Amino acid sequence: MIKRTPFTKEGHIKLLKEKEELEKQRVDAVIGLRTAREMGDLSENAAYKVARMRLSSVDRRLRVLNRVLEGAYIVRAMSTDVVEVGSLVTVEGKDGERAFRIVNSHESDVLKGKISYYSPIGKALVGLRLNDKAMIKTPSGIIEYTIKKIAI
Repeated sequence: MIKRTPFTKEGHIKLLKEKEELEKQRVDAVIGLRTAREMGDLSENAAYKVARMRLSSVDRRLRVLNRVLEGAYIVRAMSTDVVEVGSLVTVEGKDGERAFRIVNSHESDVLKGKISYYSPIGKALVGLRLNDKAMIKTPSGIIEYTIKKIAI
């Protein structure tokens, strides 16, 4: 069964570009492996071992990307009434205002304000409406956010 994963358009494009780049790197890795193999005794050939590990690493990441992209579908937030995957949410807490883009775990980047809908904050925000309050349990206590703005 294929796991269906929602992506923003930007996140999907980013994964496709990564796959394309890895496919180019794979060609180089295969050439490097072939060149190292031609150097002689494989049991004592460090260049061969490094080339084999590089190819293995590229292949592993390509398998992961192919599996994720196989189940990927693009979502676009359709409403400014309710928080959903793709929404840009502005919240207010005791530390002031913060903005989060709700994305899937493959796209999340906390430093850029992109949080997964699987994260505690994401789970708490999805489905809420303007002026609703979200209570998030953290190791340091409960954080309360009020939804101030929902954008697409």
